[in-house]
Amino acid sequence: MAATSSRLFFLALSLLACFPFCSCHCSSLSNKNAEGGMMKGMFVFGSSLVDNGNNNFLPNSLARADYLPYGIDFPLGPSGRFTNGRNVIDLLGGHLKLPSLIPAFADPKTRGSKIVHGVNFASGASGILDDTGSLAGHVINMNQQIRNFEEITLPELETQLGCRSPQSLPNYLFVVGTGGNDYSFNYFLRSSNQNVSLEMFTANLTASLSRQLKKLHSLGARKFVVMSVNPLGCSPVVRMNRPTHNGCVQNMNWAAQLFNSHLKSLVDVIRAEMPGSSLVFVNSYKIIRDIIKNPISKGFNDSSTTCCEVASISEGGNGILCKRGGEVCANRSSHVYFDGLHPTEAVNVQIATKAYVSSLKTEVYPTNIARMTKSKI
Repeated sequence: MAATSSRLFFLALSLLACFPFCSCHCSSLSNKNAEGGMMKGMFVFGSSLVDNGNNNFLPNSLARADYLPYGIDFPLGPSGRFTNGRNVIDLLGGHLKLPSLIPAFADPKTRGSKIVHGVNFASGASGILDDTGSLAGHVINMNQQIRNFEEITLPELETQLGCRSPQSLPNYLFVVGTGGNDYSFNYFLRSSNQNVSLEMFTANLTASLSRQLKKLHSLGARKFVVMSVNPLGCSPVVRMNRPTHNGCVQNMNWAAQLFNSHLKSLVDVIRAEMPGSSLVFVNSYKIIRDIIKNPISKGFNDSSTTCCEVASISEGGNGILCKRGGEVCANRSSHVYFDGLHPTEAVNVQIATKAYVSSLKTEVYPTNIARMTKSKI
């Protein structure tokens, strides 16, 4: 009898050892990466400000930055990042001590072990709403980005790590940077919005983003960074065609401020609706607006013109993107804007640094990324 009990005991142990997705084999249970950082990696959703090159691989996309002078200061050259060098995602990855750049989802090579430290799903010209970005041809809207994560990346990640997403995803940062295009390329451009108040549009936009964040939470995400909309009315493409007040177009900035106010409030409200979650709101609007108001004190000389030569509409451009092979300023670190809409790497450095370590609640709320990633859920 004793021998039989002993055999059953060892049989039970062997079955437990072979049980699939056993937490003892989950390689992501440690919340430190190989470089000693507190996060395993990042998953990124949004538009061109955080896009690492997804639109390069989309047929018929007009929102692309895979040519010079984009990437003129980036180690890999033109990569699809809408700036001269690193974007905010690259810089945050450095602060988090991630071992590699976050690969673009649409790149066929972003498979297997390359997804272990995260994937970037963001798509230039996209928005929170499905129809935002249609003017730019083929882009990936926010809902589709989340479906790509759920249906394609997540099952493969579970296979790579050997554990279920509820175990692994709390060790990843989920960065969401979107919303600006829903105003610039949707609300202010479409005649169908004439009977919709700005307040109503913004409430609908915030509610849509809330559902998207809750969807990510339901899949296992726990630590979120949500980026504000930048001062839309201060960008060169907007300023060149509309009357300004104090150098910026006020109605565009008011729309951005209204959305940002809703987004900051959402951080408080949604935390109670997403158990175990932590969120940081990064006020890039204020960070950029402060630079524009006092550029010299922040290390900048030009806060109104583009660094690169932008192709006009008469030249077949859109007033936003750099002219392919066009001229570019020599003092890029002193410019706020690289093209008609997107900041230079120098501005991105300030945004990422403040997002990570700022102690000002007007810049990061309710805390900074460094503190949030060190906290236990």
